Amino acid sequence: MDLIFLGTGAAWGLPQLNCDCFMCREMRLKGEKRQRTALLLTGKSTLLIDCGPDIGSQLSRNKVSSIDAVLITHEHGDHYIGLDELYPFKLTSPKKEFRPIPVYLTSKTWEVVGRTFGYLEETTVIRPSIINSGTWFQSGEFEILPFDTYHGLTARGSVGFAIKFKDLSGREITIVYTSDLMELAEIPVELFYPDYLIIETFWLNQPVDNYPCHMSFQKAIRYIKRLRPRTETFLVHMGDSDVIKGDPANIMAKKNRPRDPLRPSSGGEPYRVPLNQAGWQETVDRIMSDRNLPYKVTVASDDLCIRI
Repeated sequence: MDLIFLGTGAAWGLPQLNCDCFMCREMRLKGEKRQRTALLLTGKSTLLIDCGPDIGSQLSRNKVSSIDAVLITHEHGDHYIGLDELYPFKLTSPKKEFRPIPVYLTSKTWEVVGRTFGYLEETTVIRPSIINSGTWFQSGEFEILPFDTYHGLTARGSVGFAIKFKDLSGREITIVYTSDLMELAEIPVELFYPDYLIIETFWLNQPVDNYPCHMSFQKAIRYIKRLRPRTETFLVHMGDSDVIKGDPANIMAKKNRPRDPLRPSSGGEPYRVPLNQAGWQETVDRIMSDRNLPYKVTVASDDLCIRI
């Protein structure tokens, strides 16, 4: 089984259009890019998790020739607006052989998605399948549990997914993917001790005003400690909304002042906000080491492939 991080960026990707903040400037200089977050699990079958506006180029880069099912976490455009890019899978199939791709999502999410993409159901490109939080369902070799996440009032259908499958040795593997969230009001027992945890990290520091209802790494640490992933944690959905010391762009509307920024356990100045991939990984490693936390945490990058 391969886990592919098709994209690891926030709603408008990084570097962001029309932005010259220190982070976007540094990423441009280094030729780095984060497209909208989407994941792919490929084994006997292929499971796509979220389908944003970059999905066409993401699937093309990774030479994906078929998709057996899609999970949609919530009704924000960066997670579903690329569904029309699934049409070529039908157009390039032999006549009468294509079967509609099941798209699993909550009823509240379909209320929004269906207004735009109902025609994909009518033209038998997709088959919407309504799922319920707390109820397991099967898709190919995958057992999937949706669980409620709080991502604000504009994402009333928001869920994360616990996904179970067996590796080549027959051992059961569990992946927990939170997608976008501000918090988990309740944590189902099935989420504890996953083999892999994939968690949103929009900011480094928890902001004073979390109006977009996202997760910071500062807060994600608490969930890592509670869920206790056995093998590895991956950070995705990275943004550029942290205030960066000395950056004239701190006046931008998207910038959020930190409430109590992360500092070394021994005290001193807060950790510097990372500006690129290497900086993110270095900062995360240092924070985990300073706190003596025994969890491997990897800052995912676009097209990172993990063999499971």
